[in-house]
Amino acid sequence: MPVGTSSSDLPVLLLFNLNPDWSAHEQEEVLEITSRLDKAIWSLGCQTTLAPVTNSDLDLLLARYDPHNYIVFNWCESIPGIPHSEWLVTKHLEQRGFAFTGAGSAAMALAQDKLRVKQLLDEFGIPTPQWKVFDCDSTCQWNRFPAIVKPSREHCSEGIDRNAVVKTEAELKDRVNYVLEEFRQPALVEDFIDGRELHLSLWGNNTIEMLPAAEMEFSSFGNERDRICSYEAKFVPESEQYQKIKTVLPAPLGNDELRSIERVCKTTYDLTGCRDYARIDMRIRDGDLYVIDVNPNADISPDTSTICAAELAGYSYAEFGGRILNLAALRYSIWEERIGQF
Repeated sequence: MPVGTSSSDLPVLLLFNLNPDWSAHEQEEVLEITSRLDKAIWSLGCQTTLAPVTNSDLDLLLARYDPHNYIVFNWCESIPGIPHSEWLVTKHLEQRGFAFTGAGSAAMALAQDKLRVKQLLDEFGIPTPQWKVFDCDSTCQWNRFPAIVKPSREHCSEGIDRNAVVKTEAELKDRVNYVLEEFRQPALVEDFIDGRELHLSLWGNNTIEMLPAAEMEFSSFGNERDRICSYEAKFVPESEQYQKIKTVLPAPLGNDELRSIERVCKTTYDLTGCRDYARIDMRIRDGDLYVIDVNPNADISPDTSTICAAELAGYSYAEFGGRILNLAALRYSIWEERIGQF
């Protein structure tokens, strides 16, 4: 059955996290964004039920719903009170037999562990920056600068700020020690690729399609420490990085470059178990490509690069959500006969 964009009568359980420890403003923001996705799915003719995850007992919440009566649109990034639990959300869904959008628990657990991802990329010859892991502050085995230091099990750029880019062994040692003490996990040190950064959104399963490439434009910054997508650049509107880093869509790329990028991205998507949709982040230096991050279940808030790329490709927000649901439903025989071409 083709994956198109018309309406359907799929009953959708929209699962999202709403942590009571967040500020009132943060909770309102999540509810507003979730409402936009809810309305978009409703506009396709789907019957949606909101299921906010507000505490650590996800299993109790899911027990209220019959897996035969709902397909889950999984927009839950974590279980409140349980760090690094995005993979656990999908594990609960799998154990209860739900059909759901996005990657499964194995792929989500892999993506959470940057060290395993790097090992996999190296094993299969996917270009990625040179790297080393440190679980103590003895950094004498690294001599490639500038470098970037990241917590090995965080995502959404947690622990990434301008001081993550280091230029000397002394700075490297200080930053590794910071990660070890602040995040209580090994530090991943990489060759810092001071070049163009591309965010490549892909979707599909048997056939994978790459949406128009988005480029993070750093021309406002002369210092390489600022030419990164830091936590502030993503989530702090009053920060200079948030205000000055621009998204260019489509990224100016030649046909040969696009073919190479698409080939690497599709291979990475398959290799890491991405499903339905994902975003691959890459950098280019001196014409060479490097995969720097893999994001299954990438953020699909209305203003993200993924949604902007989909809109450029001709999909409305509702059509994007519908296609994700369609891709998921096609993987489950119980839902395959019920889906429309949306």
